[in-house]
Amino acid sequence: MSLAAGCPRCTFPVLDDEAGSGWACPAHGPIRPLWRPQEVGYEDFTAHLRAAPDFPTYLPWPMGPAWSVSDFALVGDGERLTAGTLTCTSGTSEQDGPVDVLVVTEEAGTGLGARCARTAYDDPGGEIRDGVPALRIRVEGQVVPLWSVSTSAADGEFDRSVLAGEAHGRWLWVVLRPASAVLMLGDDWILRDVSRLGPELVETVFGGPAPAW
Repeated sequence: MSLAAGCPRCTFPVLDDEAGSGWACPAHGPIRPLWRPQEVGYEDFTAHLRAAPDFPTYLPWPMGPAWSVSDFALVGDGERLTAGTLTCTSGTSEQDGPVDVLVVTEEAGTGLGARCARTAYDDPGGEIRDGVPALRIRVEGQVVPLWSVSTSAADGEFDRSVLAGEAHGRWLWVVLRPASAVLMLGDDWILRDVSRLGPELVETVFGGPAPAW
């Protein structure tokens, strides 16, 4: 499987201590490594799913025409020790042009969602569960409320909207670029755990420019 190791919180290269103490990032110290493909394709995606057998990997479902899976990743240090997964689907909308939709589900403290959102803290802040949620989506049959996460204190590198909530006991982040693409979402929007798919997965389209995150 051609998945390359990295840090879930930043882009620094990581080192594997051959003495057995695990992976480490020069900025964040000991970590569970992030595994990301060098090329996005069906074979590496199935390898990704095998490496996280008991952890969901969510995709918007069904995917729209001319949309593709442009990136995916997982955080973990061995089979059945997964801490988070990521997918990015890319396509176009009439109103926004090129659009990226990143979906992260992770255990608390993992930091992958915050890296994609460009927010300051590893987990969503106190604004989650305060006030009325921005919208509700369906995740594996569960109605999940999502709240808007402010990016005003984060860097201004990317034009994006960030939503976060909790699904099945884990943090769920949805990051859309550009920010106006959030208008695509509605209460009928569905995320599906594709690790449970069979032949339908073969028809999924992969490729396109990998997004920066």
